[in-house]
Amino acid sequence: MNKKNQDRVQWVYSSKNNSELTQRYDEWAKDYDRDLSEFFGWIAPKTASAYLAKYVHPDSIVLDAGAGTGLVGLALAEHGFQNLTAMDLSEGMLKEARDKNVYKKLDQMVLGEPLGYETDSFDAVISVGVMTLGHAGPESFEELLRITKPQGHIVFTIRTDVYLKNGFKEKQKEMESKKLWEVVDVSDEFHPLPTGEPEVLHQVWVYRVLND
Repeated sequence: MNKKNQDRVQWVYSSKNNSELTQRYDEWAKDYDRDLSEFFGWIAPKTASAYLAKYVHPDSIVLDAGAGTGLVGLALAEHGFQNLTAMDLSEGMLKEARDKNVYKKLDQMVLGEPLGYETDSFDAVISVGVMTLGHAGPESFEELLRITKPQGHIVFTIRTDVYLKNGFKEKQKEMESKKLWEVVDVSDEFHPLPTGEPEVLHQVWVYRVLND
């Protein structure tokens, strides 16, 4: 793989705050799809979307949290989903997502901060590639839970090392013990970037939101 592309990923991962992360994604936006597909073999959008489609009806209202350029939206559209909202911190990435014509609404917001959605707004939420180094932390789950309807689903990918070391395991278990959500499914570990970062492993988690 081209060292330039590898360096660009590390450059994004090393962002010191959300402002810097936003700026770097804005700069990367136009080349993002090509870089991820050609140089990294990014398969997580299709993998996670297949899990969501297994448990969620295509007529459902779905938020793509951390939508980036809309690769998850494209994958969901292949499963028949049409009521899709994209949310991302980067205006540049959302512009690319808008051009894919699969989202009814696009919102610039930051996962990990209070989200400008009403409680119980969505039947399901999907978040792919966001629970990783230098991105959204485990506190993000509380807002995703708030905006998802009872009995709705939250589907996300997470790096296995980040899950174990960055507080996600503890937060997920805490929310399970409080009966805020329950695990429905967990994928085997897989390589989301097989040609670019073959050492990186992710899993897909599927949770059902429990009644208030």
